[in-house]
Amino acid sequence: MTTQRLTDQERFDQGMTVRRAVLSDEHVDRANAHRTELTADFQDFITRVAWGDVWSRPGLDRRSRSVAVITSLIAHGHHEELAMHLRAGIRNGLTVDEIREIILQSAIYSGVPAANTAFRIAQDVFAEA
Repeated sequence: MTTQRLTDQERFDQGMTVRRAVLSDEHVDRANAHRTELTADFQDFITRVAWGDVWSRPGLDRRSRSVAVITSLIAHGHHEELAMHLRAGIRNGLTVDEIREIILQSAIYSGVPAANTAFRIAQDVFAEA
């Protein structure tokens, strides 16, 4: 597969567009407002690489990427990121019923305690909506 080579600025701009679409303008604006000299390079990195390179690839749609991310976050116990990506999954077209099934499936491969925590987080996230 041949990919077009983008400049760092083009990757950043593409990443910011995708990041805003998936996470919401409010979330990205809040993250940028908390940007410091310490975190500036990291924010640039995740915008260019995670969002501009990986999330922008044509091989999976955003729903599928959300399924993969939610599953991985459950497996690794990244609870703060899980809440954020549950919201993103809804924005990407997943339903609450589908997320329930993703968490239940994760119980088999990632463990019941991981799924139990994920269900608690999902319940909190969906209660906010």
